[in-house]
Amino acid sequence: MKNLRITVNGTAYDVQVEELGGSSAPVASAPAAAPAPVQAAKPAAPAGAAGSVVVKAPMPGTVVKIEVSAGQAVKAGDDLVFIEAMKMETPVKAPQDGTVATIDVAKGESVDSGKVLVTLN
Repeated sequence: MKNLRITVNGTAYDVQVEELGGSSAPVASAPAAAPAPVQAAKPAAPAGAAGSVVVKAPMPGTVVKIEVSAGQAVKAGDDLVFIEAMKMETPVKAPQDGTVATIDVAKGESVDSGKVLVTLN
């Protein structure tokens, strides 16, 4: 067994990994490591905090148009970004009224489903 620390998105996890290789030599067990303090998850942004409404890509594709800029006021249903997938452009719309806090993609960027595109206040 090997003790490893893996950090994912700023959160540390201590894991034990067993090697299942073709080695015929016995593996000496490692001394038990003291558990590392795991960082607490970041609290969710309170309502009204910068970028408290996250707008994510509904599908993988390529960003072909960005219709808004940071600081711009938007209404629910306004087009924010257009994503091209399978030769079709799909608008990503504002889920509610607000102000654009950040634009997290660039025109021409490939995005996966769930990638943060824009945040709103």
